[in-house]
Amino acid sequence: MPSYLHELLLALFRNHPASATDLLRELEVELPEHDELRTEASDINDLRPAEYRADSVLFLVRESQYVLGVIVEVQLGCDPDKPFAWPAYIANLRARHRCPVCLLVVTVEESVSQWAGRLIDLGPGSQCRPFVVGPSNTPVVTEPEDAEKNVELAVLSAIEHGQISDTALAARIASVAIVASAGIDSERCRLYHDLILTSLAKNARQTIEDTMNSPKHEFRDETLRRWEAEGIAAGMAKGMAQGMAQGKVEGKAEGRIELILELLARRFGPLEDGIQTRVRCAQEAQLGAVTEQLLTAQTLEQALGSLY
Repeated sequence: MPSYLHELLLALFRNHPASATDLLRELEVELPEHDELRTEASDINDLRPAEYRADSVLFLVRESQYVLGVIVEVQLGCDPDKPFAWPAYIANLRARHRCPVCLLVVTVEESVSQWAGRLIDLGPGSQCRPFVVGPSNTPVVTEPEDAEKNVELAVLSAIEHGQISDTALAARIASVAIVASAGIDSERCRLYHDLILTSLAKNARQTIEDTMNSPKHEFRDETLRRWEAEGIAAGMAKGMAQGMAQGKVEGKAEGRIELILELLARRFGPLEDGIQTRVRCAQEAQLGAVTEQLLTAQTLEQALGSLY
């Protein structure tokens, strides 16, 4: 079952399909001329009895003709089945629509990025090459005007670079993404706000809070004005835990639990079944405590202190 983080990342491409073509251009992929982007159903199941479902499928269209199909896959871990499934995605989509097709894989871990980017050997003289975007090659969006042109790409940039050692740069990327997302509808704004904050390293998050409290911060007045209009300024000031509590997405208990489990696994490694059960059975107050503790905890036991 796809994780909550997987669905949040995929939402960036569903909300703004042009992000996929922008990323392909960054990878120096030569795209055909087109006048339209069209999303399609993601079922790719011409082969029986196996079922193939890509995360997202879109087409570049010129004069009502498909000129390129793009399969977008969000991959959070190494999956030995994917090198066999991905070529099937491409072949079936190509046969169905009789146009070229490429695969774009989006990851958030460099190790997964390197794994996904390997050439897939299909047999003598035949290979499949996925195009992969990860922390090392996602565009660094630091200018407000660039972020406003493509909010989803700015948010992805903040996610991919949220853990880099250059805290000031990570905070800058996150800041411009947050400012840009404040100008869109409140549903996406709150979703992206939570996603950005939960992807940031603690030091970068603190840098944002400190600079936002400084009257000299160049984005302060405009950002606070927008956030106050959306009702989320207080959430940013108090940090990730309260910001999530205000978001509409976090109003869904199941979604919040899945996000907490994802964050715990990213920080401390795979979680035992017993630990996952303990989190899933926790009360609202306990989940809030875990959310706060995982920001500073050095061990899994410290992060889950409220559950023991």
